[in-house]
Amino acid sequence: MSFLGQSTDRYSSAPWRDPEDDTLRLECGVFGVFGARDAAAIAALGLHALQHRGQEACGIAAFDGNRFHTERHMGHVGDAFTGSDLVQRLPGNMAIGHTRYSTAGGSFIRNVQPMFADLETGGVAIAHNGNLTNFLTLRERLVQEGAIFQSTSDSEAILHLIARSRKAKIVDRFVDAISQIEGGYALVAITNKKMIGVRDPLGIRPLVLGDLDGKPVLASETCALDMIGARFVRDIEHGEMVVIEETGVTSTKPFQTKAARPCVFEYVYFARPDSVVNGRSVYGVRKRMGRNLAKETGVEADVVVPVPDSGVPAALGYAQESGLPFEMGIIRNHYVGRTFIQPTQGVRELGVRMKHSPNRAILAGKRVVLIDDSIVRGTTSLKIVRMVREAGATEVHLRSASPPIKWPDFYGIDMPEREQLLAANKSLEEMAKFLEVDSLGFLSVEGLYDALEAGPRDPAAPQFTDHYFTGDYPTRLTDREIAEGRNEANDKQLSLLVSA
Repeated sequence: MSFLGQSTDRYSSAPWRDPEDDTLRLECGVFGVFGARDAAAIAALGLHALQHRGQEACGIAAFDGNRFHTERHMGHVGDAFTGSDLVQRLPGNMAIGHTRYSTAGGSFIRNVQPMFADLETGGVAIAHNGNLTNFLTLRERLVQEGAIFQSTSDSEAILHLIARSRKAKIVDRFVDAISQIEGGYALVAITNKKMIGVRDPLGIRPLVLGDLDGKPVLASETCALDMIGARFVRDIEHGEMVVIEETGVTSTKPFQTKAARPCVFEYVYFARPDSVVNGRSVYGVRKRMGRNLAKETGVEADVVVPVPDSGVPAALGYAQESGLPFEMGIIRNHYVGRTFIQPTQGVRELGVRMKHSPNRAILAGKRVVLIDDSIVRGTTSLKIVRMVREAGATEVHLRSASPPIKWPDFYGIDMPEREQLLAANKSLEEMAKFLEVDSLGFLSVEGLYDALEAGPRDPAAPQFTDHYFTGDYPTRLTDREIAEGRNEANDKQLSLLVSA
């Protein structure tokens, strides 16, 4: 889900975000349930489990056999979809939901999903996870043909393509529309009679099929199935479309067959550790990443401390492999909302303490191995390192459980341009100096692939989408290629309307 038309520094210029907060963000999670009583309530529970995939806004669309009902809200699922009247507000036995994180310029209610359209064949609501790399190209063509966009989201382009298709059947319209889009995506949709799920041809973004007492469920992660008590059936395959209706679930692969290349960052950071993604336990992968990190970058120290919460499984693996004690030297405050932009530098420096507090009894007088999942710009890492030192650590050895991030993402991860990525612009020694650590180490790409139990990386046909580490993008970046060919900026403005 993309919100283009922002400044080139789309990563840090969102009006609500601390400009020095370099935590990576995934842009959304999707959920759908078909044929179940009180479907909207089930969808709300599923979205609770997917809250980590997007905390800016959320929405649910339900169909009661006669009409569609939608609600879209800014904020968290727990604040938006509560109360005993939820199923009265959103009646029906099929529903889809969406939880969203927006990039800069897109934090408006008009961009919140699911999006809905009335077609001559009936209504359709759609929720989309990912990013279309040819969105600007498609949008320019559609506008020239007379389409009127109500948002700056690439998800709306999919609706326009469905609406403009000349195919007679709604499923054929979906195929027609999706054959024109590029990038990484997983989407769920409901029509008057069907629920449809689609995963991109490379399987970059995840999507799973579950069963709730005989009722089909679609979700971004298996943790959403666990939340509602559903049974995991299988992953939706790369390039697969499933059509769910009263007669059952049918599957087609309408796209050209390609080898799967799922996003490796699902394992590094985004997926919940209790999820199983593409047949692999996220928790197990992260522990093996930590073990390999210890093998590759081991150092004499007294204690292994994770940066919570995402660094915990890797730190456990590191501690077990190295024989060093694992301790919670940093305590995370789970009751902090999104970070506000502090008005002064002095106050802003305290911002990290809103989320993380040092456990002085563990850190004082110790040589600390500090484990984080990744290092992006390094601004947050620097704050944490300083906090650990101020708590009395005699040495700080920072370790990243992923390889150095050197290339930006265009498939649904909110990530800076290359000029702002620390590892893309500094040597290992320069990064260590910038981060004020005694030593710095990263997991190798080979160590990551070993942790995934995928065998050695095949440079001719990589098993995963891993361009952030290698620069090897899995698809064309059509919009960027065209913009560069025209010598245009990549921050083309899409809308003059600013929502309050």
